Amino acid sequence: MRTNYLLAVVASALALSGCVASIAAGAIGAAARGSQQGRNVYYNDEAVKLAAATACRAQAAPYGTVAIIDIEQRSPTKATVWGTATGSTERRSFECRFDRKVVGFKTAKL
Repeated sequence: MRTNYLLAVVASALALSGCVASIAAGAIGAAARGSQQGRNVYYNDEAVKLAAATACRAQAAPYGTVAIIDIEQRSPTKATVWGTATGSTERRSFECRFDRKVVGFKTAKL
């Protein structure tokens, strides 16, 4: 009886040790992924922001008078510009993606 109990305890300990190791490995992996995914890197190069604003302003000009609302730079060469263009009959918002030139532009009626 005592031998069976001891054998059951040893077998349980071996089974649980593998489970604990698996849980620990999973937690370490999740922490590593989280530390890299949660990292936001911001750049603040006024020359890139000015170039983006100028190019995006020109892209939005056919829609009316342009007002830049915000510029966000996420890499050394890329920025996103948000703004509005007010024409004689309608007002539109725009989002302009810039990477050394305008690479994406979309508008929506307000």
